[in-house]
Amino acid sequence: MTSLQERLTDGLYGLGWSTVKTLPEPVATRLGRIIADIAWKQRGKGVRRLESNYARVVPDATPERLAELSRAGMRSYLRYWMESFRLPAWSTERVKNGFDPKDLHHLTDGLASGQGVVLALPHLANWDLAGAWVTTKLETPFTTVAERLKPETLYDRFVAYREGLGMEVLPHSGGSAFGTLARRLRDGGLVCLVADRDLSASGIEVRFFGETARMPAGPALLAQQTGALLVPVTLWYDESPVMKGRLHPPIEVPESGTRAEKTSVMTQALADAFATGIAEHPEDWHMLQRLWLADLDPAADPQEGTP
Repeated sequence: MTSLQERLTDGLYGLGWSTVKTLPEPVATRLGRIIADIAWKQRGKGVRRLESNYARVVPDATPERLAELSRAGMRSYLRYWMESFRLPAWSTERVKNGFDPKDLHHLTDGLASGQGVVLALPHLANWDLAGAWVTTKLETPFTTVAERLKPETLYDRFVAYREGLGMEVLPHSGGSAFGTLARRLRDGGLVCLVADRDLSASGIEVRFFGETARMPAGPALLAQQTGALLVPVTLWYDESPVMKGRLHPPIEVPESGTRAEKTSVMTQALADAFATGIAEHPEDWHMLQRLWLADLDPAADPQEGTP
């Protein structure tokens, strides 16, 4: 990304945060739908990739059904952005009433035991809203990581935004994040990680909707090394202003096997839980990038460049 592009990107995000949060909620909702529909009609790289990913999730879908899904997916994605731009301006009561999770005891029991909990989520609905709800409704701080974005000023905006919601944010790069997360968990704390995509060499290969993908090893390794519970979380939207969610049963650490074997088994179980939530609400899965290994060969889609 060139310096000019970086400044433009940062400026657009800054405009979003400064302007959208002042709009009345119905106006912001309507604006998000308009932007989503325009982007969907243009059928750019992200929309085409979203549709291709949905084809894995809903393999019997007709082209018409995939088009409907991608349109709904873009509307969901823009709902995420509109909510995120507005979250810092939401009242405490609006945040507390903005999320309704099922089976919350998987989290609260783990924290009450002092065991520490790792919540692992895919890119479903609005994970920032879920995090703000945890810090506000449950009055529970937590630690997360953020990928370093370009330009650096944009990364700083995201860190400041999430810290403003009550999160401790660590940079993904640099090598020290894992140790800090482990210390928080050993102290009985909470760690939240978005964990459905890892294209690095350290990613764990999993079967995901019938094909091979890579997901990060971190959640499983943290649970093994600290004794913390590993709890998958899936989120979704309905027609109401309240986001819904489910906390799945904790993933057990296998009793036997090497660390690598245990990590593989646990990450596959995490992928299976993610797949359950994504299959139920595919339009709320905001995966506009390549995920499956079969898609990483640029020759597989000559119209799409490097993500």
